[in-house]
Amino acid sequence: MTQEQRGFTLIELVVVIVILGILAATALPRFVNLQTDARIASINGFAGGLRAAVAVIQSRWIVTGSTAAATVLTQDGTSIAVGTGTGTSGGVPTGAFAGIGAAVRCPSATDCGGFTPSFGATSTFQPTNGGSATCQASYDSVTGNVAIATTGC
Repeated sequence: MTQEQRGFTLIELVVVIVILGILAATALPRFVNLQTDARIASINGFAGGLRAAVAVIQSRWIVTGSTAAATVLTQDGTSIAVGTGTGTSGGVPTGAFAGIGAAVRCPSATDCGGFTPSFGATSTFQPTNGGSATCQASYDSVTGNVAIATTGC
């Protein structure tokens, strides 16, 4: 008479647990960098918004036809401070809260939709939820260029 096997042996169960442990150890590092990737993606998105704001405000300034105008009035009545003249800073939002801060619709001079701004000739925007001082989007008010730095995110 033959005996039917029911269930698994202890060795089979141990082997399965070891295999699952090896798979978990190799898969876990792939998911650890999600916060860094999220910060980099948010900086890239914010930099795109900065570039779009600069382009819209400078276009509006050019359309009005006055190179002496120090402000641009948007469709909703927001006044944006801009550079004057015919150089590269003409029509580009200034580095102040009333310039680039108003152009990207920052609610205050210390909060900009999840970013902490530092306004000046080169304004910087760092994620509020972490990262280092080198994890930021920066705006040059002289040229209107936007750059990103993702080291230390």
